[in-house]
Amino acid sequence: MCSSGTLGIAILSGILNSLISSDASDMSQEGGSLPPKIPSRFIACVTRDASAKRIKTALSSHLSSLTILENQNLEGVQQGDVIILACKPKNLKDGILRKPGMLEALQGKLLISILAGTSVESVEEGIYSTVLSGDADPMFEGRCRIVRVMPNTASLIRSSMTVIADSNPPLSSHQSALVAWLFSRIGRVVHLSPYMMDAATALCGSGPAFFALILEAMADGAVAMGLPRAEAQMMAAQTMKGTAEMVQNGQHPALLREQVCTPGGCTAGGLQVLEDGKVRASVATGVRMASVAASRLGRGEQGVNAPR
Repeated sequence: MCSSGTLGIAILSGILNSLISSDASDMSQEGGSLPPKIPSRFIACVTRDASAKRIKTALSSHLSSLTILENQNLEGVQQGDVIILACKPKNLKDGILRKPGMLEALQGKLLISILAGTSVESVEEGIYSTVLSGDADPMFEGRCRIVRVMPNTASLIRSSMTVIADSNPPLSSHQSALVAWLFSRIGRVVHLSPYMMDAATALCGSGPAFFALILEAMADGAVAMGLPRAEAQMMAAQTMKGTAEMVQNGQHPALLREQVCTPGGCTAGGLQVLEDGKVRASVATGVRMASVAASRLGRGEQGVNAPR
């Protein structure tokens, strides 16, 4: 079950496509054990009719396995076994998990949060703040388990880079297997310490936008020199994909760059212009600033990109 924003739709699409395009028991991505129960029914929760129509269009071939609920978050949580929280971070501050009956509906379930910059502790506070402030034991029987995860929009084509935060205490073996299985359906998975998640959000969550900008700029340069737009964009995308695959196969980016860069050649001249324009420093700073902004979003701040 998924509270569905843009990323939520991408995740749903990737998982649903994986279930019909391959053997659901195939764990070829990351290895590991299968969860005891493989999900077969999904619920998408939205707040607007336009969002419901968008999901129906995007997932039209999967409607037999998908139920769409509009303004019925509580009902969705009650019916679901695993909840993917895919709303905006500010919705957590606005009390999306504090609605009457929500605490009981979440009892004993697994909640997967993909909220940018939002720690597990913040999600717990969003659910249990009334309990924690009262006399009840905050560790009452059946409290839901929360895990923080950051996939990206390439989930749509099952090419996401997903980061799963280590849980303390660890998830049960069944829960851990289910989380790994779900996100290995839509790409590659890595486990990191919770304190690294904001940087991972900037690199993997924001990364597709950064790479798209660089790809677009390369195509623009080629168009300026006479290439047709469609061919320039396709060529730039394939060049970026091929380079990435070489790095994934063990090539270090610096060595790869040197192999292409003949002394006195055209590549050397182009790289000099990029270095003079501080492209390397600008990209690195962009990742750093996105990491800081993710942290501020998680704290519920407004205007997170304003100068400080």
